[in-house]
Amino acid sequence: MIPQLMFPSDAPATMGGLVDYNPYAVNALTKTWLYEPLMVRNGISCEITPWLATDFEWGGDATTLTFTIRNGVKWSDGRPLTAQDVAFTYNLAKQYPAIDRAAIWKPVFGAPAKSVTAEGNKVTIAFKGNAAPKFDELIRLQILPEHVYSKVGDVTKYIDKTPVGSGPFKVGNYNGRRLELIRRADYWQADKVKVQKLILEGNYDAAQASLKLRSGQLDAYWGEIPNPKRAFVDANPKTNHIYYAPNGSTVLSPNVEKAPFDDVKFREAIAPALNRGEISEKATYGIMKPASQTGLKLPAAAKLLPDEYSANQGADTVIPYDAAKADQMLDAAGYKKGADGKRTTPEGNRLNVTFTVQAGFIDYQSMAEVIARNLTSVGVPTKVVATAPESVDAQKKSGDFQVLLEYLHGGCENAKNIGGKLASDQIPTKTEVLPNVERWNDRTTDTTVKELSGTVDEAKQKELVGKLVHTMMTQYPVTPLIYAPARILYRTDKAVGWPSEEDPYAQPADDRLLILTHLKPAK
Repeated sequence: MIPQLMFPSDAPATMGGLVDYNPYAVNALTKTWLYEPLMVRNGISCEITPWLATDFEWGGDATTLTFTIRNGVKWSDGRPLTAQDVAFTYNLAKQYPAIDRAAIWKPVFGAPAKSVTAEGNKVTIAFKGNAAPKFDELIRLQILPEHVYSKVGDVTKYIDKTPVGSGPFKVGNYNGRRLELIRRADYWQADKVKVQKLILEGNYDAAQASLKLRSGQLDAYWGEIPNPKRAFVDANPKTNHIYYAPNGSTVLSPNVEKAPFDDVKFREAIAPALNRGEISEKATYGIMKPASQTGLKLPAAAKLLPDEYSANQGADTVIPYDAAKADQMLDAAGYKKGADGKRTTPEGNRLNVTFTVQAGFIDYQSMAEVIARNLTSVGVPTKVVATAPESVDAQKKSGDFQVLLEYLHGGCENAKNIGGKLASDQIPTKTEVLPNVERWNDRTTDTTVKELSGTVDEAKQKELVGKLVHTMMTQYPVTPLIYAPARILYRTDKAVGWPSEEDPYAQPADDRLLILTHLKPAK
């Protein structure tokens, strides 16, 4: 067994000594180790690991979803966890919409539910229409004990001081800053849990976390540490390790409604002008790899690629840095370079690009500076303007910008990530920032995303994702730059079995329960 591991606190420092284990509270002391989801889906490979549910089945063309609930699971007070608990939790989200993180009852990325019922060990959700894109969030919701939470009133206001969870730990001691969690011998998969005690303590900045990791006062950390190889790994490469998994992509998001970015030839021409290698060095110390123009995480999602973009066909969908090629393409597109080295539009107007970036977002600012220098070098004068994040959000809502950096989610529900980035109903409104910041508006794309939202057939999904990939590769609505990381920095002197680039069995930031079941004592 592993006597104990030390992780940073799950709770923000602003909580002080407040005791609250309600997993749906804004600030819970821990949101990971006491209450559990139905299934865990590896955010990299998209492989599903059954958890409180052993199986699922879509029916009626993705209009019903039935889960089979695991037998033999006990709450920490000894009472059995049943399908009734699951149905209760989902129905609670209807009564208190603030906890409806999966949008079960909302018409968001799929139709809302009509009903959630339990019979025997089955839970069935009936939807008003196709609801396939809701799956990942549905299986992630943490299940509550009906015999406790049915008596607390408004769950959003309930302070849970004596948690009754199904998870691998129970509360040992909390002194206002240090939370001790003790292994449950009666946990339903206790044979896989080798950690006797978890200590959660401290909200550390990068310098503090680096020191504590190097000294062994932390066994794992999920935050950002500048130059982690030098700051942590190099101190002792035998025990100190990092795994930065691709969690999505950082993308150049032009406003495709504004010149010159309303011209696909211009968007395509500047793509090879961007030095993704230097962008990675400046923003991630070279850790994160250049991203594929397809919008998919590769090679993990390679099975979704159309044949024409497959590596098996010799295709490379990562656009290499080639300033000379960018120059040629800009010339061919009619953006002529004058004697001063600056280009004009085909109509003869001077090109001037304003690149908006969030002040204080150090990685974004570093990337923007490289991009501005790259574009200026091929005759597209580009100025970086750093402004408050809330001001950037306002520009996203209004469309009052030329180009900025955005995140393209790399999850497993492609109707939500790449589809959400391209669907016209996801263009930001005056009051809400939505994924389609670039304002791509194409009827054919919308039809594809709608079809993708309504199918759970894998062959059909591949066909439809392929159409979106083709749009990315030929229309350049956004330009992926580098993969964005999901991080973990960890030590192997006490425990081994952490996820790694060689064994990417878990997305390191989100799949912590799955990671726990893989840890074994170091020899």
